[in-house]
Amino acid sequence: MGYFEAIVLAVVEGLTEFLPVSSTGHMIIASSAMGIAGDPFTKMFTIAIQLGAILSVVVLYWKRFFKDIHFYLKLGLAFLPAGLFGFLLNDYIDKLLERVDVVGWALVLGGIFFLFVDRLFKRNETEGLTTVSYPSAIKIGLFQVLAIVAPGVSRAAATILGGLAVRLNRQTAAEFSFFLAVPTMAAATGYKLLRFFMDGHQFGTHELTVLALGNVVAFLVALLAIRTFISFLSRNGFKVFGYYRIVVGVIILSLYYLGAQLQMM
Repeated sequence: MGYFEAIVLAVVEGLTEFLPVSSTGHMIIASSAMGIAGDPFTKMFTIAIQLGAILSVVVLYWKRFFKDIHFYLKLGLAFLPAGLFGFLLNDYIDKLLERVDVVGWALVLGGIFFLFVDRLFKRNETEGLTTVSYPSAIKIGLFQVLAIVAPGVSRAAATILGGLAVRLNRQTAAEFSFFLAVPTMAAATGYKLLRFFMDGHQFGTHELTVLALGNVVAFLVALLAIRTFISFLSRNGFKVFGYYRIVVGVIILSLYYLGAQLQMM
C-alpha cells in the first residue's frame, strides 16, 4: 500500500465511521477499486486507522470521559455483546468482509428502512430521553451486534437506531453511538493487530509510516464529520442517509452482478 491509497482509505474512514452509511462497506469498496483489498496489510490497516477516528471522539467530548464512573459502566455494558460475538465469530466475520454483495444488500435494505425512521421515532424529538440508563445501554449494545455480523449494516446506524428504540432523542442517540465506538473500535484494532502479528506478518518502516499517516488523516477528517453530522441530523433527520445508502448499494450490486455475468461468459 502506498501513501495515496492510505490517504484515500483514511479519508473514507474519517467521513463514514460515525455516519449511518457503513464505513466498513465503503472501505471494502475503496480498497477493491484500488486493487488492494486482498492484501493482509490492507485488511489490518482498515481496522487500525479506526484509532485515529475514535481519538476524535475523545478530543471533542473529553469532558464526558471525566464525568463519573457510571459513564464507563454503561459503555462497558453496551460493549459486551459486540465484544463477545466479535471474538466468537471472528473468522465468519472476516469471510463476510470479502462479500461485496452482502455489503450492497445491507446498504439497500438499511437505506429503505432509514426512509421511515424519522416517522417511526417522531415522538423522540419532543418526548425523547437525554440520559442513557443501564438497561438501555445493554439494548443498544445488542443492536450493535447487527453491524458486527453483517458488514454494510453500519455500526453507527445500528447503535443510533438502538438509541432511538429505547426512546433517546436523535442527538443523545448519536452521541452515545460515538462514545460506544471508543471501546468497540479500540478492541477491534487491538485484536486485529494481534492476529496480524500471530499470522507471521511484520511491520517495516514504510508500513509504520503508512499506518501513522492513516491515523492522522482519519482523526482530522472525523473531527469535521462528527461536528457536521450532529448539526445536520438535528435539522434534517435520517431520510437523506437512506437515499444515499440505496444509491450506493444499487451501484455496488449492479457492478457485482455485472462482473459475475461477464466472468461466466
